[in-house]
Amino acid sequence: MTPLFVIARRCEVTKQTAEAISSIICRMSQQYYVYIMTNKRNTVLYTGVTNDLKRRGYEHREKLVDGFTRKYNVTKLVYYEIFQDPENAIMREASQDGFEAKEN
Repeated sequence: MTPLFVIARRCEVTKQTAEAISSIICRMSQQYYVYIMTNKRNTVLYTGVTNDLKRRGYEHREKLVDGFTRKYNVTKLVYYEIFQDPENAIMREASQDGFEAKEN
């Protein structure tokens, strides 16, 4: 398979087309993560989406961002999935939100 940039060099390309191709290439190299974290006692779950899982985990552990994770001491990563585009990652994260603990 011929790389995309070689194809673009073989034909006349408008500036708009070149920018679109560049955007696609950048998005193809980017990864997005849907992740689930909990606290030490495993009593709460938090789901999120990020393009830098290591940085985001650090922010949660160091309590650098106000909100739910800081309030409930959410610091332990328990699960993550990798996606190539943000739309699918956001849709997956949204499908995970909304689950509720069931009382016995």
